[in-house]
Amino acid sequence: QLQACGGGSVQAGGSLRLSCATSPTIYTASDMTWYRQAPGMQRESVASITFLGSTNYADSVKGRFTISRDNAKNTVYLQMNSLKLEDTAVYYCKAYSRTINREYWGQGTQVTVSS
Repeated sequence: QLQACGGGSVQAGGSLRLSCATSPTIYTASDMTWYRQAPGMQRESVASITFLGSTNYADSVKGRFTISRDNAKNTVYLQMNSLKLEDTAVYYCKAYSRTINREYWGQGTQVTVSS
C-alpha cells in the first residue's frame, strides 16, 4: 500500500532522495512521516508532513533533510543532503489517514552512509 524507494549507499556529505508512493485513497487527508531504524536502535521519527503541508523535523536532521509531498503523484519525498555516518539506517514511511483513522506502513529502504 506504501511503496518506499530511493535508498542506497553514499559517501558522507552526499545526498539521496527517498520517495514513498501510495494510493489516492490512503494519500488523501493523510499525514505522512518518515522514520528510520538503525541496527540495535529504536525506530525514530525523522520528518513529517501533514496533509495540509505543515512539516516537522527531528533535531538531528534539521537543515539537512527536507520532506515534501506531490499531491498529483500521491507521493512523499525525503531529500537528504549532507548525509552523515549516523544517518545510516533503514528508512520507513508511514501514512496516517485522518479520515479512516488508520496507519499504513511501507517496507523499509536501506540508506548506508560511508566515510
